[in-house]
Order: sequence, then structure tokens, then C-alpha cells
Amino acid sequence: MEKITVDAKVENLATVTEFIISSMEEKSCSVKIIMQIELVMEELFVNVASYAYEGGTGSCTICKEFEDDPAALIVTFIDSGVPYNPLEHKDPDTGLTLEERSPGGLGIFLVKKNVDELFYEHKDGQNILTFKKFF
Repeated sequence: MEKITVDAKVENLATVTEFIISSMEEKSCSVKIIMQIELVMEELFVNVASYAYEGGTGSCTICKEFEDDPAALIVTFIDSGVPYNPLEHKDPDTGLTLEERSPGGLGIFLVKKNVDELFYEHKDGQNILTFKKFF
């Protein structure tokens, strides 16, 4: 498993994304899978950067590992921000018009649609969100 720790600031999104995507390119992942992971990485990291530390600054550790049979990428986000389980929230009703929908929740909905497994736990004062994507 490899990991990096960065300040949870939106300016670090490119560093976080490159950490994951460069390895996927080495593994010859399809463009479609890479684009899905870029979307997921952006959504999850920007959420940590925007909300985890309630206007303050903290860090975010991103861990990555690959499995071979079947081929999969596993990424874990770890932060010490406010406890928040995004999986507890009901998916938005995408059948409603924009005017009828409540704001929020679409990002984690997109994450769920683009990964194969998604887990959350709060342990030792840390938010730990892990996703798995087969390729």
C-alpha cells in the first residue's frame, strides 16, 4: 500500500489525483475507468477540503493499493475532521426537476454510481472512507 498526506485544501486536488491516476495508467486501465476515478477523487477530496475541518485546515491521507485477481484499485481517504458518514444520507431523487430537489447529495450519489464498493467508518477520531473499483 502506498499513501500520501496533504493539507486538505482544494489546491492539492491535482497532487491527489496524480497520485492515483499515474498508477492506473501504469496498470493499463481504460480511459473510461480513469475518468470515473478522476470524478470520484475530485468529489471525495473536495468534500474533505470543503467540509471536514469546518473552515479550518487539516490533513487528508490517501492510501492506494491494487489487487490482481480480479484487478481492482482500492483507495482510502482518512481525515481527522468532523465525523461524517456520507453513506447514511438518502440518494437524491433524480427523477425530480432541479426546482423540486433539495440541494446537496448529488456528489456522493455520483461516487456510488462510479465505484463497485464503498465503505465508511469513524475510528480513533478519524473519518475513513474506502472505495474499490474493478478494472
